[in-house]
Amino acid sequence: MGLLSGLLGNASEVDSNEVDKLLEDTLIAGEEVAQAYKVIRDLFIFTNKRLILIDKQGMTGSKIEMLSIPYSKITKYSKESAGHFDLDAELKIWIGSDPTPISKEFKAGDNINQVYKIISQYCL
Repeated sequence: MGLLSGLLGNASEVDSNEVDKLLEDTLIAGEEVAQAYKVIRDLFIFTNKRLILIDKQGMTGSKIEMLSIPYSKITKYSKESAGHFDLDAELKIWIGSDPTPISKEFKAGDNINQVYKIISQYCL
C-alpha cells in the first residue's frame, strides 16, 4: 500500500493493517489507498477516488465517524498556520454549497503543509 509514516512531525506512524481493517467494508472495486496520515487520533486517508476523514471518538476511540468526500465536491480549502501565541494550525475544507467548512486542528509540530499539498494534488 505504501502508506507514509510519521510525516506530520508529532504524528504517529499509520499502520497499513489498521487502515485495511478500517476500510475493508468501505472501499469500492478499483479504489486504492494512495496515502494516509494520522493527526492525533484522526486519520486523513487519500484514495484514488475520494478523501476519507476518520474521527475516533470517546475515551477508547472504538467509536468512529467516517466522512467520505469525493474530490469533485471540494469547492475550496484553506490552511491557517500556527502563530507565536496560537500554537495550533487549522485546515478547513468546504464541501459543495455548504457555507460551513469542515475544520481540523493540527497541533504544534504537525506539518499541515503536507496534507494541504496532497489535497491540492487531488483537487486541482
